[in-house]
Amino acid sequence: MNISRLFDEFKQKKVLVLGDTMVDAYFYGSVSRISPEAPVPIVNLKSKERRLGGAANVALNLKALGAEPIICSIKGNDKDGALLKELLLENKLSADALLNDYSRGTTVKTRIIGNGHQLLRIDEESTNDIDATLEDLIFDVVTGLIANVDVLIFQDYNKGLLTPRLIKLVSELCIAKNVPIVVDPKFNNFFEYQGVTLFKPNKKELLQAENIGSNLSLTELMQLGENVRKKLNVKTLMTTLSEDGVMILSEEGKVHLPAHPRKIVDVSGAGDSVLSVAALCVACGVSEELTAELSNLAGGIVCEQVGVVPIDRDALFSEAMELNVSERY
Repeated sequence: MNISRLFDEFKQKKVLVLGDTMVDAYFYGSVSRISPEAPVPIVNLKSKERRLGGAANVALNLKALGAEPIICSIKGNDKDGALLKELLLENKLSADALLNDYSRGTTVKTRIIGNGHQLLRIDEESTNDIDATLEDLIFDVVTGLIANVDVLIFQDYNKGLLTPRLIKLVSELCIAKNVPIVVDPKFNNFFEYQGVTLFKPNKKELLQAENIGSNLSLTELMQLGENVRKKLNVKTLMTTLSEDGVMILSEEGKVHLPAHPRKIVDVSGAGDSVLSVAALCVACGVSEELTAELSNLAGGIVCEQVGVVPIDRDALFSEAMELNVSERY
């Protein structure tokens, strides 16, 4: 596959992102002493920043790669919800499919950064499932959009939007319309995503789902992944393994790609970048090996930056060319 042509194809894809959106807040400062009140650092606050997070960060990644993302999600009817909508519009993302849930507050994750390192995270969130009325509204929105998209992403953060019923309804709709489904799961609904195209848990999520400790060899991890793939009846399972790279499993076989040497600064948001690249590769119909290779590169690039940031398309393209990815796949 020619990488230049593939990246051009990314620009032609429309992606429906169904999942939990949130605001990522950052408080930046310097640390020079420990508090006399408790054994904690004192952060001398210098600046504050708010960014799009969760499914909205996936949309930012897709946009950065040249694709057209459509976000379908919920927010609270509050100040943070208004900020979330404002951030979407500032980033030239549509808020038309962002619905109010009057029973909850908007999810906000606040990270305290001192001397370039994350010291603390504070989560403001409601995680109860949405009610049946809101499920039906969301499904109606998805039904109205599905004919015009090339792939659907389930971005699950266990914040209550993706209920078992909604997952089943949307999955059945996509399968009927021949729209591929890519999933970034979390623990609560892990085994609800039956029959999807690509299922992307990280190593921790894969182990948690089967209640297994972390001391597995790569061979054992790959067998575990294959067992989960068969349980879910999914075409492809791709698992990020942190410093050990990524593995991708399907009926065609098992592939492990090692991680590339990186100066890891912050892993926040890396999974969103991996997912976005993988979804576009699925939409373009490229090989599983190339999907894993490009996704692996994307996750590593993002880990070299502080905070949740979208992938740099040019950096990804340059690394793919430097590593002769197109010649190998």
